[in-house]
Amino acid sequence: MQGKCMCGAVTVTATPTRKSLSACHCDMCRAWTSGAFIAMECAPGNASADGPVKVLETSDWARRAACAHCGSPLWYELKVGPVAGQRQVAAGLFPDLGDMRLGLELYIDKKPHGYAFAGADQRKQMTEADMIAMFAPKDGEDR
Repeated sequence: MQGKCMCGAVTVTATPTRKSLSACHCDMCRAWTSGAFIAMECAPGNASADGPVKVLETSDWARRAACAHCGSPLWYELKVGPVAGQRQVAAGLFPDLGDMRLGLELYIDKKPHGYAFAGADQRKQMTEADMIAMFAPKDGEDR
Protein backbone atom coordinates (compact mmCIF):
# COMPACT_ATOMS: atom_id res chain seq x y z
CA MET A 1 0.00 0.00 0.00
CA GLN A 2 1.15 3.56 -0.65
CA GLY A 3 -0.04 6.69 1.08
CA LYS A 4 1.10 10.20 1.81
CA CYS A 5 0.94 12.86 4.47
CA MET A 6 -1.40 15.84 4.28
CA CYS A 7 1.09 18.08 2.43
CA GLY A 8 2.44 15.30 0.20
CA ALA A 9 6.08 15.70 1.32
CA VAL A 10 6.20 12.18 2.82
CA THR A 11 5.23 9.02 0.97
CA VAL A 12 4.64 5.93 3.11
CA THR A 13 4.85 2.36 1.80
CA ALA A 14 3.35 -0.31 4.04
CA THR A 15 2.46 -3.99 4.01
CA PRO A 16 -0.06 -4.63 6.79
CA THR A 17 0.35 -7.71 8.97
CA ARG A 18 -3.41 -8.27 9.17
CA LYS A 19 -6.57 -7.01 7.54
CA SER A 20 -7.81 -5.04 10.53
CA LEU A 21 -7.24 -1.65 12.11
CA SER A 22 -6.65 -0.64 15.71
CA ALA A 23 -7.67 2.50 17.58
CA CYS A 24 -5.68 3.80 20.54
CA HIS A 25 -7.36 6.08 23.07
CA CYS A 26 -4.32 6.70 25.33
CA ASP A 27 -3.58 10.23 26.48
CA MET A 28 -0.54 10.60 24.19
CA CYS A 29 -2.30 9.35 21.05
CA ARG A 30 -5.28 11.61 21.71
CA ALA A 31 -2.98 14.61 22.22
CA TRP A 32 -1.02 13.67 19.07
CA THR A 33 -4.04 13.22 16.79
CA SER A 34 -6.89 15.07 18.57
CA GLY A 35 -8.79 11.78 18.68
CA ALA A 36 -8.12 8.08 18.61
CA PHE A 37 -5.02 7.06 16.64
CA ILE A 38 -6.33 4.65 14.02
CA ALA A 39 -3.63 2.47 12.53
CA MET A 40 -2.70 -0.73 10.76
CA GLU A 41 -0.03 -3.07 12.11
CA CYS A 42 3.11 -3.63 10.03
CA ALA A 43 5.86 -6.11 10.92
CA PRO A 44 9.43 -4.79 11.32
CA GLY A 45 10.74 -3.73 7.92
CA ASN A 46 7.28 -3.62 6.31
CA ALA A 47 6.66 0.12 6.62
CA SER A 48 8.93 2.85 5.33
CA ALA A 49 8.80 6.51 4.40
CA ASP A 50 10.41 8.73 1.83
CA GLY A 51 10.59 12.42 2.72
CA PRO A 52 11.13 14.63 5.76
CA VAL A 53 10.25 12.42 8.75
CA LYS A 54 10.62 13.64 12.34
CA VAL A 55 10.91 10.89 14.96
CA LEU A 56 9.89 11.61 18.54
CA GLU A 57 10.98 9.43 21.49
CA THR A 58 7.70 9.53 23.40
CA SER A 59 8.03 6.75 25.98
CA ASP A 60 10.33 4.01 27.24
CA TRP A 61 8.73 1.51 24.87
CA ALA A 62 7.81 3.49 21.75
CA ARG A 63 8.54 6.35 19.38
CA ARG A 64 6.24 8.27 17.07
CA ALA A 65 6.98 9.65 13.61
CA ALA A 66 5.42 12.60 11.84
CA CYS A 67 5.95 14.62 8.67
CA ALA A 68 8.50 17.31 9.49
CA HIS A 69 6.56 19.81 7.32
CA CYS A 70 2.85 19.39 8.01
CA GLY A 71 2.96 17.32 11.21
CA SER A 72 0.78 14.48 9.92
CA PRO A 73 1.17 11.43 12.18
CA LEU A 74 2.94 8.64 10.29
CA TRP A 75 3.44 5.78 12.75
CA TYR A 76 3.90 4.56 16.28
CA GLU A 77 6.89 2.18 16.56
CA LEU A 78 7.55 -0.26 19.40
CA LYS A 79 11.13 -0.18 20.74
CA VAL A 80 11.12 -3.14 23.16
CA GLY A 81 9.87 -6.67 23.59
CA PRO A 82 9.23 -9.45 21.13
CA VAL A 83 7.61 -7.09 18.62
CA ALA A 84 10.32 -4.38 18.70
CA GLY A 85 10.37 -2.61 15.34
CA GLN A 86 6.67 -3.19 14.70
CA ARG A 87 4.98 -0.06 13.40
CA GLN A 88 1.38 0.97 13.78
CA VAL A 89 0.99 3.05 10.60
CA ALA A 90 -1.61 5.82 10.48
CA ALA A 91 -4.59 4.60 8.47
CA GLY A 92 -5.49 8.11 7.35
CA LEU A 93 -2.42 8.26 5.10
CA PHE A 94 -3.96 5.77 2.67
CA PRO A 95 -6.78 6.71 0.29
CA ASP A 96 -8.08 3.13 0.05
CA LEU A 97 -8.03 0.70 2.98
CA GLY A 98 -9.97 -1.93 1.07
CA ASP A 99 -12.01 -4.12 3.40
CA MET A 100 -10.03 -3.31 6.57
CA ARG A 101 -12.26 -2.86 9.61
CA LEU A 102 -11.61 -1.86 13.21
CA GLY A 103 -10.58 -4.98 15.14
CA LEU A 104 -8.95 -3.68 18.34
CA GLU A 105 -9.32 -0.73 20.70
CA LEU A 106 -6.49 0.09 23.10
CA TYR A 107 -6.77 2.06 26.34
CA ILE A 108 -10.52 1.69 26.11
CA ASP A 109 -10.84 3.02 29.67
CA LYS A 110 -9.26 6.32 28.49
CA LYS A 111 -11.78 6.83 25.67
CA PRO A 112 -13.55 10.17 26.19
CA HIS A 113 -17.15 9.91 27.23
CA GLY A 114 -19.46 10.86 24.40
CA TYR A 115 -18.00 9.01 21.46
CA ALA A 116 -17.76 5.39 20.47
CA PHE A 117 -17.17 3.32 17.37
CA ALA A 118 -20.00 1.12 16.17
CA GLY A 119 -19.69 -2.61 16.78
CA ALA A 120 -17.68 -2.40 20.02
CA ASP A 121 -18.97 -5.83 21.09
CA GLN A 122 -17.42 -7.36 17.95
CA ARG A 123 -13.76 -6.52 18.63
CA LYS A 124 -11.10 -6.93 21.28
CA GLN A 125 -10.72 -4.09 23.76
CA MET A 126 -7.76 -3.57 26.12
CA THR A 127 -7.52 -1.26 29.14
CA GLU A 128 -4.55 0.77 30.35
CA ALA A 129 -3.77 -1.99 32.89
CA ASP A 130 -3.80 -4.60 30.10
CA MET A 131 -1.34 -2.52 28.06
CA ILE A 132 1.02 -1.84 30.98
CA ALA A 133 1.06 -5.55 31.82
CA MET A 134 1.87 -6.39 28.20
CA PHE A 135 4.93 -4.10 28.14
CA ALA A 136 6.14 -4.48 31.73
CA PRO A 137 9.56 -6.15 32.00
CA LYS A 138 9.28 -9.82 32.95
CA ASP A 139 11.25 -11.20 35.90
CA GLY A 140 14.96 -10.75 35.25
CA GLU A 141 14.38 -8.80 32.04
CA ASP A 142 15.73 -5.30 31.41
CA ARG A 143 13.82 -2.75 29.45
